[in-house]
Order: sequence, then C-alpha cells, then structure tokens
Amino acid sequence: MSHSKITRRRALQGLTAAAAGGFAGLSGIRPGRAGGSEDPRFLIVLCASGGASIIDGPLAISTSEAGVAAPTLNCFPDVVMGDFDPSIPFSAVDASLGAVGPIPVPFTTGQAQFINAHHDDMLVSTLTTTSVNHQVAQARAVTGNGAWRGRTIQEAVANQYGAAFPLPNVHLTTGTDFTQRGGDDSLPAWAYGEQVANPALWPLALDGSRGTSHPVDAGVLATARALRNDVLDVNSRFNQAFAGSDGVRSWTGLRGSNQAAIEQASLIDQLLFVPDEAPYNLSARGLQPSPDAALVRSVFPNYDWDPLHAQAALAFLLIKNRVSVTVTIGPSFDLVLEDGTSLGGGGLPEGSMANPPIAFDFSHQGHRSTQAFMWSRLYEVANGLITLLQGEEWSGGQSLWDRTMIHVATDFGRSKNRVANAGEFGTGHDLNNGLLTISPLVAGNTVLGGRDPSTGMTYGFDPGTGAPDTGRNMTEEEIFGGLLGVLGVDTGGETDSVPAMEA
Repeated sequence: MSHSKITRRRALQGLTAAAAGGFAGLSGIRPGRAGGSEDPRFLIVLCASGGASIIDGPLAISTSEAGVAAPTLNCFPDVVMGDFDPSIPFSAVDASLGAVGPIPVPFTTGQAQFINAHHDDMLVSTLTTTSVNHQVAQARAVTGNGAWRGRTIQEAVANQYGAAFPLPNVHLTTGTDFTQRGGDDSLPAWAYGEQVANPALWPLALDGSRGTSHPVDAGVLATARALRNDVLDVNSRFNQAFAGSDGVRSWTGLRGSNQAAIEQASLIDQLLFVPDEAPYNLSARGLQPSPDAALVRSVFPNYDWDPLHAQAALAFLLIKNRVSVTVTIGPSFDLVLEDGTSLGGGGLPEGSMANPPIAFDFSHQGHRSTQAFMWSRLYEVANGLITLLQGEEWSGGQSLWDRTMIHVATDFGRSKNRVANAGEFGTGHDLNNGLLTISPLVAGNTVLGGRDPSTGMTYGFDPGTGAPDTGRNMTEEEIFGGLLGVLGVDTGGETDSVPAMEA
C-alpha cells in the first residue's frame, strides 16, 4: 500500500484520538524505580526486515575476487565497487539502476560515502542463523535464540540502564517479531517494549488533556480521575472479579502518580517534531514543537510520508531527552510512495519511492536492485542518527554517539548464486550471513570472520582473539552475548561476552 502525506483530516483525527487515549500505551511507568545505572549506554536496533545480505552490503564481492566462480555467483563488476583505502576492510556497491525489481524507479546508491565516513565505528560479525522463517528468525535475532531466558536485547538494555528513564524501551516500527516481547517474565514491567504506531502523533498520548480543542481544567480532570480510580472502578463487579489479575494490575498501575509524573515531565513538549503549521496547527491547541524539531526535520525531511524518517526523528528525541535507553526502528513490509505518486505511466520519479513491497524480501523478485536500494536506505538513516547524536553532548566532552550502538538486526541472509551472468535475479532465504554493528563501543574498522569469495559463504572467528576460523560458524547465542558485552550489560554468567567485538 502507499503511504501518503498526512492530510488535515487525518492529522486532526490523530490529534484528538491520541490526546483522548491518554496513557493507554504507556504500560509500566514507574517513577523512582529501584536500580538502574548513572552510566547508561544506548541501543538503537535498526531492523532490516526480509533478509539483508551481507555480501550485498559491507562484504560485497567483486568479479575479480570471485575469479572463475564469478558468472554464477552473486558478485559485482569491479567498476561499481567503492574505492577505499587498503586499510578499510569493507566493500560497497555504488551504482545507478533504473528499477527496483519490476518497479520502474531509478536510484543511485552511495554506500562508499557512508563507509568512508564511518568505517572506524563499523563492525561486521559473521553469523549463521537457525531459521529461514521470518517470524522465528526475527525473534531469534533479538533474543540470541533464547540465550538469556528468552529476554530480548532491548529488554536486557532497558533492565540494565532504564530504571530512571520514563520509557526505557520503545518500539517505533510495527509488524515484525523484532519487537515482540521476550520470554523472560521475571523482568519488571517497565523493561518491556512500548509499541508506537505513529511516531509523529504519538507524543500527544503523553498528556491526558493537552492538545484537545477544548482542554479540561486541571482541577476538574484530577477530580474526575480520582472518582474513577477510587470509587467507580474499585466498586465495580469487574474489579471485584479480576482485581488480582496481571492485566488489571498493569492497567491500574498506569494511573495516579505514574500518570502525573509523565505529564509533569512535559514529554509532549520535548518530542513533538511536526511543524506548527497546517495540517498540525499545534499552537491553536496550546502546543509547540520540540526545540529540536527543525533540526530533526532537516535531517529526516521525509517524515511526513516516509515512516522510517518519522521513526528516526523520534528515536533521536527519545534518547536526546533521556526518555529511552533503547529504541527500535526499521522499514516496514509496505510499499512507501511519496504523496501523489502512482505506478502508472512511464515509471516513477527518482526519490519518489522510499520502500519497496516486503522490504529486503523483495529480493525474491529482484535481488540485486532490492539489496542495493535497501542497504542505501539503512545507511542513509544510520548516517542521520549518527550526525544528530554526535552533535549532542552527554558530559565531559563526550557525545551521545560515544555511548550509543546502532545494531542492524536481520532475519537471515539470501542465497548466493545467480543465473549465469544475470544482471538481475531472484534469491531465496539462506541461514549463512553476517551482521553490521555501528558504534564507537565496538572494535571498529573490523570484519570478524570473513567470506569465501568463490562461494559467498561466510565463516567464523575466535571469540577471544578475533582470529578468522574457516571451520567455524558463529551462533546467534554468541553474537547476542557479544553485543551485550559491548553494551556493558551484566548477564550474571547467563551469556558469554565476545572480547573480539569490543573496542
């Protein structure tokens, strides 16, 4: 389906619904929670749904490397390979293509530019996964195949660092199992992820009355809430029957001091990044954009029609304003076209499509173009987030970026072969792959493991020394433990760190 710009009617409906919804989406707010850390690290999970092939991104193979295997291997003409200093171990595909699979939309990749700018913070770790089912593989990607009692990497980071943060764990992308709750029920409720369907309008849900056309007097609202909480609900038959259930306890826990703490923090004023103009007209409803709104819109200018730009804009604001310690974003499986664009006629204008159908999985229809388009999309968003985080001081001359990890999580890899000399071809799912992590916290400018340029298959490495090991494949559990080690999460011996991954 096509995502178009938000119309005035849709905006006004969203404003009303979000404000009326109050705190329905804010499960587990606990002001003054015990524990946590005064030295947090931040995690952004950038989901590459559908299978991001590492040999179409930072481990792309050139024709000259492939040698005699080149005609039937997924490799690239030397002329389109990015030109790097020999000390940079990554590769890049820089090409201009006229279509993404069967979709006639021209685009130009710029992978080499990203790698030249950020290679010192880039780590590729090879990996062989355990499932080619999207849902199963996505869940295993964020739990390390259940490595730590089933908790996700987002939940682990939230539990370690998020006690003092209003919403430690926020999921801004929907429709994948990268954002499903993990299997560890021993975690506090506030460590589980908060799902956000509309990043542009969701901040309105952080206040129970502001932003409405007819604001309610604060005293009247407090009296109504007290009547509801202390008289009507507690004496209802429903409450008498189910008051002891986890669901009801969680729901009632959203009210009272928890709700007041969120409103008093004025998060609505910190996180609204849409402009004060039609169709939003914030000032007419007593609201104003975040002080950083113009900045994030300049970095992610397609926020009003590209969901990933909107997610990235809010992700930065959540971290910058000390609201969250982990945020999950990523392209959806939906076709995303700029408002007014249609597939009819002689093709689409360059830049008018932000996302092909089924994201990386569109490689079934056109592997080479889909992978090139989607890798460039990930790099563009990662670059924007890095730029914003580098510009924000944490303390002592350290930036927010110095404390942040962007981890590109994906389901699995793609098959490695092609029809002889085909410039475009379809691929299936493949367990063998690798992962990209970007952070000053990782061993930068590094490939752990490697890939055989005659087969496209990756191989593993020694977790301690990082020495390549062609007879080994890295597991989901190992990479999960390694990422938590980089982030300084204390797993109590439940997982093993991977020193080779750490800066």
